[in-house]
Amino acid sequence: MDTIASLFSFITTPVSWIIVQFHKVYGALFGDDSGWAWGLSIVSLVVLIRICLIPLFVKQIKSTRNMQVLQPKMKAIQERYKNDKQRQSEEMMKLYKETGTNPLSSCLPILAQSPFFFALYHVLSSIASGKKIGAINQDLLDSARQAHIFGAPLAAKFTDSAEKVASLNASLTDVRVVTALMIVLMSASQFFTQRQLMTKNVDLTVKTPYMQQQKMLMYIFPVIFAVMGINFPVGVLVYWLTTNVWTMGQQMYVINQNPTPGSKAQDAYLQRVLKSVTSHGQVRGRTRRKMVKAIVAKGPDRNDIERKFITGLAKLGLAAQEDGTVLKSDTAAAEAEGTAHKRQQPKRQTKAKRQTAATAGGAKDTERATAGSKTSLQKQDASQDDKPKSPGKPASGSSRQAKSGQRKGPQRPKHPSKK
Repeated sequence: MDTIASLFSFITTPVSWIIVQFHKVYGALFGDDSGWAWGLSIVSLVVLIRICLIPLFVKQIKSTRNMQVLQPKMKAIQERYKNDKQRQSEEMMKLYKETGTNPLSSCLPILAQSPFFFALYHVLSSIASGKKIGAINQDLLDSARQAHIFGAPLAAKFTDSAEKVASLNASLTDVRVVTALMIVLMSASQFFTQRQLMTKNVDLTVKTPYMQQQKMLMYIFPVIFAVMGINFPVGVLVYWLTTNVWTMGQQMYVINQNPTPGSKAQDAYLQRVLKSVTSHGQVRGRTRRKMVKAIVAKGPDRNDIERKFITGLAKLGLAAQEDGTVLKSDTAAAEAEGTAHKRQQPKRQTKAKRQTAATAGGAKDTERATAGSKTSLQKQDASQDDKPKSPGKPASGSSRQAKSGQRKGPQRPKHPSKK
């Protein structure tokens, strides 16, 4: 640990100085020796660091999305040059350069935050050991050692012995209960942040190994933090829990306001925009207009969710414009109506089904032909039976009906000259 502390000694003094400045503010409200004064100083340090890291977080989002889009191309390069590792690396670097993607950008916030984390860890460890460090003098050192959060000293750890905890004026039970609860909350917040990223903000139309890796990390990271957490002082747990909660809230904001194209979050976002347009007749908000503008610019390259949104606008008689606004359009409404009533084409059957249908149709035609021939034979037999056996003699037991146009009753014999 001394080696790690020496590596980050250049930042120990600035971190301790920032904590002292926040402690002066909160000490005036809660008291100099209060655990709330020191605890809120650590929380404020986290907030300050994370605000400074927002530009890196934006780069992380862009890099993560670019990596998701590039996964199919990367996989194709790996398959094409699987026997030539050098050419594979060159093609990968060329792809990154053409698209402006940096694989390390997704790790920038964590890498930039690491020095502050280790510096704070070294500061709290020095407080637990009773050593002055950076801007923390003897008076501040004594005040920090007396500060407790829910009965647990800031410098106490889950693995500390009862004697060491007693030297900090606390009980081992309080320390372990507080640290265990904070470790659980820290791991749960880490899991939830990664889970909402994978379930809501991932393009579902692209199935790549990158997604499988992210799913594995979703379960591995909380376990790693839980194991490491038992060796963290309470003050460091406060720091890490705060930064996890900040990350979770920041991620929720990004998912709601700038979702990944093709994800469930984008579908929910565009449904909210469509509902707002239905109520107000226009796209309200700069961010929403920017999103609609990007969808219009895609043209035929829109995904299914974006096409669904454009169709929803058309059903309302509206058409999205290039500047992100919407205007009334009778043509769009007519096209949407025509699309809704368009006749659906039947699904193409397989060859086996077509042969089966043809065989069944042929059998039915044969049955019809056989039935027709039988019927015609029966009719012929019936007509032959109806004919009189001897011409000129009426059939026995029945009287002949007069033909149409002839008089009823006995007929006059024809004149001999007309025979």
